[in-house]
Amino acid sequence: MELTRSEMEIMDVFWASESPLSRSDLLDCSEGKTWKDSSVHILLNGLLKKGLIHEAGLVKRRKTYGRLFAPSMTREEYFVENVFSYRHKPIPVKLFASMLERIPLDAQELAAMSELLAQAQKQEAEEPSNP
Repeated sequence: MELTRSEMEIMDVFWASESPLSRSDLLDCSEGKTWKDSSVHILLNGLLKKGLIHEAGLVKRRKTYGRLFAPSMTREEYFVENVFSYRHKPIPVKLFASMLERIPLDAQELAAMSELLAQAQKQEAEEPSNP
């Protein structure tokens, strides 16, 4: 599921927020946006339809109520979903190697990755092999 530049800008705001946002909150938090304020309704509906955001309640603004929205997945989940949505899936080891070439990791991040790999190895060893 690919996003337009405007949709990605909106998702960046949602991912940066620690709480659900209303339409007006979104407009207030959007710096350097390429879309017009009047198109936010269309963009939000598109993100709802794609399943990237969901309604997370209501908030009273002046005399009316407005919907609150929150992301349905994290930024990382979105990117993984995109990478693995293509017919020709990447080879995990090569994908991981490419990531390491592009993204410098500190010792703490490398230790966390090592722990994830150790957990995956443990799960693999504990699962009965398929005949």
